[in-house]
Amino acid sequence: MLIVLCPVILIVFIFLSIANSGNVFFVQNRPGQGEKIIRIIKFKTMNDKKDEKGHLLPDAERLTAVGKFVRSTSLDELPQLFNVLKGDMSLIGPRPLLVKYLPLYNDFQKRRHEVKPGITGWAQINGRNMISWQKKFELDVWYVDNLSFILDLKIIGLTIKKVFFREGISGEGSSTVEAFKGNSLNN
Repeated sequence: MLIVLCPVILIVFIFLSIANSGNVFFVQNRPGQGEKIIRIIKFKTMNDKKDEKGHLLPDAERLTAVGKFVRSTSLDELPQLFNVLKGDMSLIGPRPLLVKYLPLYNDFQKRRHEVKPGITGWAQINGRNMISWQKKFELDVWYVDNLSFILDLKIIGLTIKKVFFREGISGEGSSTVEAFKGNSLNN
């Protein structure tokens, strides 16, 4: 996949390099399988503009025009193919969320870490950022319980459709997903 997508990755790299003054990649620690911390790499879609107090501006104000397009087409996820090559991630699985969410998970929600995180997954094709956190966890755990090669093929096909039609990228009036604050559900 990396060889086939190399021209696309190079084009995105060039455009983001111009839009972000050379800052092209975003690297962040995320929990992987067994809650082991991995470093994921994505294309950087926001600039680093700050207010007069030195705080980063809200995400919506930092999202560049190029970044908005890259996100809407999910091209920002392509560098994670290197994470797949490294063995930290899979093509299909629950998306790796933020490390700061780990202590907020209940036992049911922690089950998402029983498999490797993926570039795309069951929750992404069933609503992505348009669904609630509760629904997202339910879909992730459903995937863990129903993991199969046929299901992965279905997810790949539906991911291509979602990317092509740019469905479910973000919630109404939001450029990023709302932060997870935890809950006490122990489904």
